[in-house]
Amino acid sequence: MKLTYLSHSCFTVETASHRLIIDPFLTGNPLAKVKAEDVEADYILLSHAHEDHLGDAVAIAKRTGATIIANYETALYCADQGAKKVHPMQHGGAFQFPFGRVKFTIAHHSSSVKTDNGFLFLGNPAGIILNASGKTIYHAGDTALFLDMKLIGELDSIDVALLPIGDNFTMGPDDAARAADFLNAKLSVGMHFNTFELIKIDPQQFVDKAKALGRKAKILGVGESLEV
Repeated sequence: MKLTYLSHSCFTVETASHRLIIDPFLTGNPLAKVKAEDVEADYILLSHAHEDHLGDAVAIAKRTGATIIANYETALYCADQGAKKVHPMQHGGAFQFPFGRVKFTIAHHSSSVKTDNGFLFLGNPAGIILNASGKTIYHAGDTALFLDMKLIGELDSIDVALLPIGDNFTMGPDDAARAADFLNAKLSVGMHFNTFELIKIDPQQFVDKAKALGRKAKILGVGESLEV
């Protein structure tokens, strides 16, 4: 299984038979090197509805016919915006898709889109456990550190944990390193940093702090891939 970092919190996952993209914020993303119109996907996974995560999901779904997997409210919102195939889920629930199993976990954050009439709140944010090709990836979405990460790590043997490290809106390097420890992941990868001024940090801090706790962590460059 091939995991590729497209910047911010956006990753692609390629299995032997399917192409997935998580939180496809590309248009308007100053770090993105790939255009939304060049992305091919069979499934789109969304952690929550903020514009830097929902991003180009509907546009990609309309063009490719991809199925959007998201919490109930966000999935139905995407359908209202023209996505032809959506699969609503909720926290604690899992579903077996053709590419593998997806389970939504809790995340401590918020989830909304801005409209002409103010903010529209679209359910609760989530983390995503993806079991595919015999491997397990945990995309934490946007979240604070929480003690139940220990339980997430107990329920699934996590090969790669994708953790926000940019601080201000999410965990910073210290809390993300502690999350890597709680999760007992074989490898933790930083995300959600340096896209905007408010989340600019030195990402090496996360790697070093995780190492001090006996955990392996890595920062991927934009466009860099790893085999899981």
